[in-house]
Amino acid sequence: MVRCQNEKNYHSEILAINQVFDILSTYFETQNWPEALKKGVSSRKGYVLQNSVDDGQPKELQKDWKLEGSVQKTDSHVLQEQEVILEDTGEDSISESFRLLQINVECERREGETLPTGSAMWCSKNVQRKHRHWEKIVAAKKNKRKQEKDRRKANCVENSCICPQHSKRFLRSLTKDRLLEAKHSGPRLCIDLSMTHHMSKKELSRLAGQIRRLYDSNKKANRPFWIYLTGFTTDSPLYEECLRMNDGFSSYLLDITEEDCFSLFPLETLVYLTPDSEHAFEDIDLNKVYILGGLVDESIQKKVTFQKAREHSVNTAHLPIQEYMVRCQNEKNYHSEILAINQVFDILSTYFETQNWPEALKKGVSSRKGYVLQNSVDDGQPKELQKAKLLEVS
Repeated sequence: MVRCQNEKNYHSEILAINQVFDILSTYFETQNWPEALKKGVSSRKGYVLQNSVDDGQPKELQKDWKLEGSVQKTDSHVLQEQEVILEDTGEDSISESFRLLQINVECERREGETLPTGSAMWCSKNVQRKHRHWEKIVAAKKNKRKQEKDRRKANCVENSCICPQHSKRFLRSLTKDRLLEAKHSGPRLCIDLSMTHHMSKKELSRLAGQIRRLYDSNKKANRPFWIYLTGFTTDSPLYEECLRMNDGFSSYLLDITEEDCFSLFPLETLVYLTPDSEHAFEDIDLNKVYILGGLVDESIQKKVTFQKAREHSVNTAHLPIQEYMVRCQNEKNYHSEILAINQVFDILSTYFETQNWPEALKKGVSSRKGYVLQNSVDDGQPKELQKAKLLEVS
């Protein structure tokens, strides 16, 4: 074969192992090197058969141009010598054919650079460059992990007296014990999920995320609640969404029941927390069961949970937001006491641990709701909205 000019001026004798095998197999059957090479060497390698060039119509590259005659004659002479040698050999000298088809790759030695060894010696310069770049990235990641590990060790040594470190298995066991203890002697919180059939898929996804955040906060609490998910069927879209979004949802330490909360507990022990109630929530009673409406409603239907509580003659209460916080002016002039169930739980959990309503409300009510603590207003520096102007007190 001889070189022929192509668009990229690309010529390569490097073949895939299946191409080399096709050449050997064809030659072993036909004892004809031109036919064998024609089958294994594609035109993209920049080589054509010598007889194709002589005829002026190379089938492999009909649009290519021939190189200078001196180059063709030199390659043709070398190929003819190889064919003469191979014609004198028989079928028993296939190993000699392998020797003739071996590909020699020359590696240029740079100043101060050693030749690659092993498998890297058969790679092109571009592949070697990419490999070196990849090795640098891996080394940088290892170094970063080592520095982060050393930093954590240093922090553990500094804080060993303040907060001793425990294994993850011990912490999981400790969390499990706290939750099981809350089941028997802790406060009870019920999430009413009987209204989810009116919700869209987007609203169900948001509610599933709120349930996950509520459960995570309860696990981290020093004095956790025992959670009930009532009106919750395993074949409902919300259950499927919880399984999809919340890892390990099927193993959550809480009670899941299809029964409605109003039939599960005595009515006199129930307190439905709703922002539409006239009574302010004062203190957590371990003998009571507190209900949160599991409802995400983007259409903002008013008094849905309040009317449901009134239908079953259940006591209601609202969080003491208006009692401890005041409105402040914001860009959208927006003020709302409607909170997500995980935000309400953060308030209840913080109050149950600290017995301090301002601190609890500060944790659960964000500045975007348009409320700040009264003491922040009195000091003149509200932390939640430092740049907001306070409304005029009528």
